[in-house]
Amino acid sequence: MVPVLCAAAVAVLWWPASRTEYRLTRMRPAVRELRTPHWTWAVPILIIALAMTFGVEVAVAATMLAAVLLWRDARRRRRLAAEQADADLLTALSIMIAEMSVGALAANACAAAAAELAHVRPDSAVSQGLSSLAGRAVLGGQISVAGLEAARGGADSGVWERIGTAWHLSDRHGLPMADLLVAVRTDVLAQNAFDARTRAGLAGPRATASVLAGLPVLGIALGQATGANPVGVLTGGGLGGILLIVGTAFIVAGLCWSDRIVEKVSAR
Repeated sequence: MVPVLCAAAVAVLWWPASRTEYRLTRMRPAVRELRTPHWTWAVPILIIALAMTFGVEVAVAATMLAAVLLWRDARRRRRLAAEQADADLLTALSIMIAEMSVGALAANACAAAAAELAHVRPDSAVSQGLSSLAGRAVLGGQISVAGLEAARGGADSGVWERIGTAWHLSDRHGLPMADLLVAVRTDVLAQNAFDARTRAGLAGPRATASVLAGLPVLGIALGQATGANPVGVLTGGGLGGILLIVGTAFIVAGLCWSDRIVEKVSAR
Protein backbone atom coordinates (compact mmCIF):
# COMPACT_ATOMS: atom_id res chain seq x y z
CA MET A 1 0.00 0.00 0.00
CA VAL A 2 2.82 2.43 0.86
CA PRO A 3 4.57 2.09 -2.52
CA VAL A 4 1.24 2.72 -4.25
CA LEU A 5 0.70 5.93 -2.26
CA CYS A 6 4.24 7.12 -2.96
CA ALA A 7 3.84 6.38 -6.65
CA ALA A 8 0.54 8.29 -6.71
CA ALA A 9 2.16 11.29 -5.01
CA VAL A 10 5.03 11.32 -7.51
CA ALA A 11 2.54 11.02 -10.38
CA VAL A 12 0.64 14.07 -9.13
CA LEU A 13 3.87 16.03 -8.72
CA TRP A 14 5.01 15.29 -12.27
CA TRP A 15 1.60 15.19 -14.00
CA PRO A 16 1.98 17.26 -17.18
CA ALA A 17 -0.39 20.04 -18.15
CA SER A 18 -2.98 19.31 -20.81
CA ARG A 19 -2.51 20.76 -24.28
CA THR A 20 -5.27 23.33 -23.79
CA GLU A 21 -3.94 24.38 -20.38
CA TYR A 22 -0.41 24.66 -21.79
CA ARG A 23 -1.56 26.89 -24.64
CA LEU A 24 -3.54 29.14 -22.31
CA THR A 25 -0.68 29.51 -19.84
CA ARG A 26 1.71 30.31 -22.69
CA MET A 27 -0.59 33.14 -23.82
CA ARG A 28 -1.13 34.39 -20.23
CA PRO A 29 2.03 33.71 -18.22
CA ALA A 30 0.96 35.98 -15.33
CA VAL A 31 -1.99 33.74 -14.53
CA ARG A 32 0.35 30.76 -14.61
CA GLU A 33 2.44 32.30 -11.85
CA LEU A 34 -0.45 33.27 -9.59
CA ARG A 35 -2.62 30.18 -9.61
CA THR A 36 -2.48 27.51 -6.91
CA PRO A 37 0.16 24.90 -7.82
CA HIS A 38 -1.28 21.53 -8.78
CA TRP A 39 1.26 19.65 -6.67
CA THR A 40 -0.42 20.87 -3.47
CA TRP A 41 -2.75 17.88 -3.63
CA ALA A 42 0.23 15.52 -3.38
CA VAL A 43 1.20 16.81 0.08
CA PRO A 44 -1.46 14.83 2.06
CA ILE A 45 -0.58 11.67 0.11
CA LEU A 46 3.11 12.07 0.96
CA ILE A 47 2.32 12.69 4.64
CA ILE A 48 0.13 9.57 4.81
CA ALA A 49 2.87 7.56 3.13
CA LEU A 50 5.46 8.84 5.61
CA ALA A 51 3.18 8.03 8.55
CA MET A 52 2.66 4.47 7.32
CA THR A 53 6.36 3.97 6.59
CA PHE A 54 8.22 5.72 9.44
CA GLY A 55 5.59 6.47 12.07
CA VAL A 56 3.51 9.32 13.44
CA GLU A 57 6.49 11.44 14.54
CA VAL A 58 7.86 11.73 11.01
CA ALA A 59 4.39 12.56 9.69
CA VAL A 60 3.96 15.32 12.29
CA ALA A 61 7.32 16.85 11.39
CA ALA A 62 6.52 16.64 7.67
CA THR A 63 3.14 18.27 8.28
CA MET A 64 4.70 21.22 10.09
CA LEU A 65 7.31 21.68 7.39
CA ALA A 66 4.76 21.39 4.57
CA ALA A 67 2.44 23.86 6.31
CA VAL A 68 5.10 26.57 6.59
CA LEU A 69 6.25 26.02 3.00
CA LEU A 70 2.69 26.28 1.69
CA TRP A 71 2.11 29.37 3.83
CA ARG A 72 5.19 31.06 2.41
CA ASP A 73 4.15 30.12 -1.12
CA ALA A 74 0.68 31.57 -0.52
CA ARG A 75 2.23 34.82 0.72
CA ARG A 76 4.43 34.95 -2.37
CA ARG A 77 1.43 34.47 -4.66
CA ARG A 78 -0.52 37.17 -2.82
CA ARG A 79 2.40 39.55 -3.24
CA LEU A 80 2.60 38.75 -6.95
CA ALA A 81 -1.14 39.34 -7.28
CA ALA A 82 -0.85 42.72 -5.54
CA GLU A 83 2.07 43.70 -7.79
CA GLN A 84 0.07 42.68 -10.86
CA ALA A 85 -2.91 44.73 -9.65
CA ASP A 86 -0.68 47.77 -9.15
CA ALA A 87 0.75 47.31 -12.65
CA ASP A 88 -2.77 47.08 -14.08
CA LEU A 89 -3.78 50.23 -12.25
CA LEU A 90 -0.75 52.12 -13.58
CA THR A 91 -1.64 51.00 -17.09
CA ALA A 92 -5.21 52.14 -16.59
CA LEU A 93 -4.04 55.52 -15.30
CA SER A 94 -1.85 55.99 -18.36
CA ILE A 95 -4.78 55.19 -20.65
CA MET A 96 -7.11 57.54 -18.78
CA ILE A 97 -4.57 60.36 -18.94
CA ALA A 98 -4.09 59.81 -22.67
CA GLU A 99 -7.86 59.78 -23.28
CA MET A 100 -8.53 62.92 -21.26
CA SER A 101 -5.62 64.76 -22.86
CA VAL A 102 -7.51 64.63 -26.17
CA GLY A 103 -10.76 65.88 -24.64
CA ALA A 104 -12.54 62.73 -23.41
CA LEU A 105 -14.73 62.94 -20.32
CA ALA A 106 -13.55 61.27 -17.14
CA ALA A 107 -16.26 58.59 -17.25
CA ASN A 108 -15.53 57.78 -20.91
CA ALA A 109 -11.78 57.68 -20.22
CA CYS A 110 -12.38 55.33 -17.30
CA ALA A 111 -14.55 53.06 -19.46
CA ALA A 112 -11.92 53.05 -22.22
CA ALA A 113 -9.20 52.11 -19.74
CA ALA A 114 -11.36 49.29 -18.36
CA ALA A 115 -12.08 47.97 -21.87
CA GLU A 116 -8.44 48.13 -22.94
CA LEU A 117 -7.25 46.42 -19.77
CA ALA A 118 -9.94 43.73 -20.08
CA HIS A 119 -8.77 43.07 -23.65
CA VAL A 120 -5.22 42.40 -22.43
CA ARG A 121 -6.13 40.69 -19.13
CA PRO A 122 -9.76 39.49 -19.11
CA ASP A 123 -9.56 38.38 -15.47
CA SER A 124 -8.15 41.67 -14.17
CA ALA A 125 -9.93 42.79 -11.02
CA VAL A 126 -8.77 46.36 -11.69
CA SER A 127 -10.58 46.30 -15.04
CA GLN A 128 -13.77 45.18 -13.33
CA GLY A 129 -13.41 47.89 -10.71
CA LEU A 130 -12.87 50.60 -13.32
CA SER A 131 -15.84 49.36 -15.32
CA SER A 132 -18.02 49.60 -12.21
CA LEU A 133 -16.64 53.06 -11.50
CA ALA A 134 -17.34 54.23 -15.05
CA GLY A 135 -20.89 52.91 -14.91
CA ARG A 136 -21.46 54.70 -11.62
CA ALA A 137 -20.20 57.96 -13.11
CA VAL A 138 -22.31 57.61 -16.30
CA LEU A 139 -25.46 57.02 -14.26
CA GLY A 140 -24.81 60.17 -12.26
CA GLY A 141 -23.59 58.52 -9.07
CA GLN A 142 -21.42 60.41 -6.63
CA ILE A 143 -17.74 59.55 -7.00
CA SER A 144 -16.10 59.82 -3.61
CA VAL A 145 -13.41 58.10 -1.61
CA ALA A 146 -15.99 55.95 0.15
CA GLY A 147 -17.64 55.05 -3.13
CA LEU A 148 -14.41 53.57 -4.45
CA GLU A 149 -14.23 50.85 -1.79
CA ALA A 150 -16.40 48.57 -3.92
CA ALA A 151 -14.12 49.08 -6.93
CA ARG A 152 -10.71 48.60 -5.38
CA GLY A 153 -9.91 45.68 -7.66
CA GLY A 154 -7.18 44.17 -5.50
CA ALA A 155 -4.81 47.10 -5.81
CA ASP A 156 -3.56 49.36 -3.04
CA SER A 157 -6.51 51.06 -1.37
CA GLY A 158 -4.47 54.25 -0.97
CA VAL A 159 -4.20 54.58 -4.75
CA TRP A 160 -7.95 54.27 -5.14
CA GLU A 161 -8.43 56.88 -2.44
CA ARG A 162 -6.17 59.30 -4.34
CA ILE A 163 -8.10 58.63 -7.55
CA GLY A 164 -11.37 59.32 -5.71
CA THR A 165 -9.95 62.52 -4.26
CA ALA A 166 -8.78 63.64 -7.71
CA TRP A 167 -12.19 62.88 -9.19
CA HIS A 168 -13.94 64.75 -6.38
CA LEU A 169 -11.68 67.81 -6.74
CA SER A 170 -12.20 67.85 -10.49
CA ASP A 171 -15.98 67.71 -10.17
CA ARG A 172 -16.23 70.23 -7.35
CA HIS A 173 -13.58 72.79 -8.24
CA GLY A 174 -13.14 72.28 -11.99
CA LEU A 175 -9.49 71.26 -11.79
CA PRO A 176 -8.08 69.35 -14.79
CA MET A 177 -8.43 65.73 -13.84
CA ALA A 178 -5.69 64.67 -16.25
CA ASP A 179 -3.14 66.73 -14.32
CA LEU A 180 -4.37 65.26 -11.04
CA LEU A 181 -4.05 61.73 -12.39
CA VAL A 182 -0.54 62.49 -13.64
CA ALA A 183 0.38 63.43 -10.06
CA VAL A 184 -1.21 60.20 -8.78
CA ARG A 185 0.67 58.09 -11.32
CA THR A 186 3.98 59.81 -10.48
CA ASP A 187 3.42 59.17 -6.79
CA VAL A 188 2.59 55.50 -7.41
CA LEU A 189 5.69 55.03 -9.58
CA ALA A 190 7.88 56.58 -6.88
CA GLN A 191 6.31 54.36 -4.21
CA ASN A 192 6.81 51.24 -6.35
CA ALA A 193 10.46 52.16 -6.95
CA PHE A 194 10.98 52.60 -3.20
CA ASP A 195 9.32 49.23 -2.50
CA ALA A 196 11.53 47.56 -5.11
CA ARG A 197 14.66 48.99 -3.50
CA THR A 198 13.46 47.84 -0.08
CA ARG A 199 12.81 44.30 -1.32
CA ALA A 200 16.24 44.23 -2.96
CA GLY A 201 17.86 45.31 0.28
CA LEU A 202 16.02 42.59 2.23
CA ALA A 203 16.99 39.84 -0.20
CA GLY A 204 20.15 39.17 1.80
CA PRO A 205 18.39 38.64 5.17
CA ARG A 206 15.81 36.40 3.49
CA ALA A 207 18.52 34.26 1.95
CA THR A 208 20.40 34.10 5.26
CA ALA A 209 17.28 32.91 7.08
CA SER A 210 16.69 30.19 4.48
CA VAL A 211 20.32 29.02 4.70
CA LEU A 212 20.20 28.90 8.51
CA ALA A 213 16.95 26.91 8.33
CA GLY A 214 18.67 24.37 6.07
CA LEU A 215 21.78 23.92 8.21
CA PRO A 216 20.21 21.17 10.40
CA VAL A 217 19.48 19.17 7.25
CA LEU A 218 23.11 19.58 6.20
CA GLY A 219 24.25 18.43 9.64
CA ILE A 220 22.07 15.33 9.39
CA ALA A 221 23.49 14.57 5.94
CA LEU A 222 27.06 14.92 7.21
CA GLY A 223 26.31 12.70 10.17
CA GLN A 224 24.78 10.09 7.90
CA ALA A 225 27.84 10.23 5.63
CA THR A 226 30.19 9.61 8.57
CA GLY A 227 28.21 6.58 9.73
CA ALA A 228 26.53 8.10 12.80
CA ASN A 229 23.09 7.18 11.36
CA PRO A 230 21.10 10.21 12.61
CA VAL A 231 18.32 9.42 10.12
CA GLY A 232 17.75 6.06 11.75
CA VAL A 233 17.65 7.64 15.20
CA LEU A 234 15.21 10.39 14.19
CA THR A 235 12.89 8.07 12.27
CA GLY A 236 13.06 5.19 14.74
CA GLY A 237 10.49 6.59 17.14
CA GLY A 238 10.87 7.14 20.86
CA LEU A 239 13.27 9.90 21.92
CA GLY A 240 14.53 10.31 18.34
CA GLY A 241 11.01 11.03 17.09
CA ILE A 242 10.48 13.60 19.84
CA LEU A 243 13.77 15.29 18.92
CA LEU A 244 12.69 15.32 15.26
CA ILE A 245 9.40 17.06 16.11
CA VAL A 246 11.11 19.58 18.40
CA GLY A 247 13.83 20.36 15.86
CA THR A 248 11.31 20.79 13.04
CA ALA A 249 9.25 23.06 15.27
CA PHE A 250 12.31 25.25 15.88
CA ILE A 251 13.01 25.44 12.13
CA VAL A 252 9.40 26.38 11.37
CA ALA A 253 9.37 28.98 14.15
CA GLY A 254 12.63 30.48 12.85
CA LEU A 255 11.26 30.77 9.31
CA CYS A 256 8.02 32.36 10.52
CA TRP A 257 9.87 34.74 12.83
CA SER A 258 12.30 35.86 10.13
CA ASP A 259 9.45 36.38 7.65
CA ARG A 260 7.58 38.42 10.24
CA ILE A 261 10.61 40.65 10.87
CA VAL A 262 11.15 41.21 7.13
CA GLU A 263 7.44 41.92 6.65
CA LYS A 264 7.45 44.56 9.41
CA VAL A 265 10.50 46.25 7.87
CA SER A 266 8.87 46.20 4.42
CA ALA A 267 5.66 47.71 5.81
CA ARG A 268 7.59 50.75 7.02
